[in-house]
Amino acid sequence: MRILFVGDVVGRAGRNAVAEHLPGLVRDWELDLVIVNGENAAGGFGITETIYQELIDAGADAITLGNHAWDQREALVFIDRAPKLIRPVNFPRGTPGRGAALIDTKSGQRALVINAMGRVFMTPFDDPFAALERELEACPLRRAADAIVVDFHCEATSEKQGIGFFCDGRASLVVGTHTHVPTADHQILPGGTAYMTDAGMTGDYDSIIGMQKDEPLRRFTSGIPSGRFEPAMGAATLSGVAVETDDATGLAVRIAPVRIGGRLEPALPGFWKE
Repeated sequence: MRILFVGDVVGRAGRNAVAEHLPGLVRDWELDLVIVNGENAAGGFGITETIYQELIDAGADAITLGNHAWDQREALVFIDRAPKLIRPVNFPRGTPGRGAALIDTKSGQRALVINAMGRVFMTPFDDPFAALERELEACPLRRAADAIVVDFHCEATSEKQGIGFFCDGRASLVVGTHTHVPTADHQILPGGTAYMTDAGMTGDYDSIIGMQKDEPLRRFTSGIPSGRFEPAMGAATLSGVAVETDDATGLAVRIAPVRIGGRLEPALPGFWKE
């Protein structure tokens, strides 16, 4: 299975990059499964139903969230009629929506997509390790799903690595989101799970984690907020990770970073035609 995971889409610039590049990637790379983290897609904070549909129409098969899941209050309502929108599985019991979804891929296979959120330096919701254990036991790789992708939305690198090794051999891909900076540690773990600490953001990198620089710099230098954070609006880089799995095992055989457009050095998976 050919899988593309697209890192946190930030504001209009990020959405424009998805609209510009994703349909062609789905076609040219013959992608089976596309997952997009959309928790910053609406002005940098949350997601709306209109934006959710835009991302689906561009080629996303599933959209994951994170700590900004409910910044647009309408998400609390429309998530129940948006079967491909997935919020962290370790949110408290009774939270609207779903933390995992079995997705029909473009090739007719089935993929389990799980979103979880870390607790180090973040709101300490339920234990993500225990929540992931329940999902992996309920829908094991190859027996119930042809591929399993875990988006771990987390601040601490150590916690992301811990989740990677915890899921090794039981998931096709574990990829981190939230910090908006792509890491260079993409690898296949000993048990066969593809791993990357952070996929980076799909947004304008002439910014401070996707936001116009003036207000964050003012707060850093004075400690005084004087306005809202606003998304940077320059040319965005589509950032993410490409993974190919073995259909017999569901485990990864290839992984590569993806960076297209904007300011960052381009990166494309050499194992797929361009």
